[in-house]
Amino acid sequence: MSTLEVRLRPVTEDDLAMFRRFATEPGLIGLDWTGFRDAQAPARRYATDGYLGEADSRVMVEVDGTAAGLMSWSARGFGVSRYWEIGIALLPDWRGRGIGWRAQAMLCDYLFTHTPAERIQASTHPENIAEQKSLEKAGFTLEGVLRAVEFRAGQWRDGWMYSRLRNDPPPATH
Repeated sequence: MSTLEVRLRPVTEDDLAMFRRFATEPGLIGLDWTGFRDAQAPARRYATDGYLGEADSRVMVEVDGTAAGLMSWSARGFGVSRYWEIGIALLPDWRGRGIGWRAQAMLCDYLFTHTPAERIQASTHPENIAEQKSLEKAGFTLEGVLRAVEFRAGQWRDGWMYSRLRNDPPPATH
């Protein structure tokens, strides 16, 4: 078990530099790089709602007082039902240290405590074994393959969908 102190906190203005890096540095975000993005968009969004919106939000993953990455959640729906889809992006130096699964479990706890959602889902790339293990350790179950769901690096690619329901067993430890 890692002795690192992991916590989630609201985005501050100082965090916007990391958001700009994710938008402009190829490869920094890992397999999720989809090309250059507007580097000023994070500041505009922060000015609007501090990244805590009704339909989508972001928080920082902080480790021992240092911003290590970010987590997001977005409202999705199926019929009349509403649920959340979460995502995580850690800076390369913080990957592979047991931080991701703990942050994902914490965000699930937060969303199940503060919203009536029954379902939280997360998707990943078939080749991202580390994220698959992280999701499973955070209490998620693999539901299946989403065929040709993402256009990345010049071709259509499959994705893997995971979910965690409110009454699923919690992860073993946080």
